[in-house]
Amino acid sequence: MEDRFILSQEAIQEKVKEIARQIERDYEGKEVVFVGVLKGAFIFLADLVRNIEKVDVLIDFIKVSSYGASTETSGVVRLDFDTTMNLEGRHVILVEDILDTGLTLRYLKELLEKKNPLSLRIAVLLDKFERRKVQIEADYVGFRVPDKFLVGYGLDYAERYRNIPYVMELKE
Repeated sequence: MEDRFILSQEAIQEKVKEIARQIERDYEGKEVVFVGVLKGAFIFLADLVRNIEKVDVLIDFIKVSSYGASTETSGVVRLDFDTTMNLEGRHVILVEDILDTGLTLRYLKELLEKKNPLSLRIAVLLDKFERRKVQIEADYVGFRVPDKFLVGYGLDYAERYRNIPYVMELKE
């Protein structure tokens, strides 16, 4: 497979710091539960919370699947495991690697809203706006990206390429 570079490691780190500052302005002095969507968001989540100093950070995870080993979503979102913390009455930020069709994030937002958080916001590193199938927006967005299959910085293809410190387009 041939690949094409898209976002540099330096550009990603600068954007992560920028999102961290936005979150600090919105939640300074408050406690926030960051819910990372596994597996793709773990690197973004780790870098994001390491850049947050003015907020009391708690971390939880949730895991869903809809892609398998394909480059296209099945359209069916399956909950593999749920959060373990009580989110009722807490500020929650759902952290995802990419907002694509919106099906996964809509499912997760609805699931987390049932847990009665005080507030619920969404942070995504990448937004493929032109692929949206349902109406949903993220509150914190790193980059708007073209409709290309992207890997690196947590994003994968069949569990490969997550470790690459930048984002690139994967071409067949």
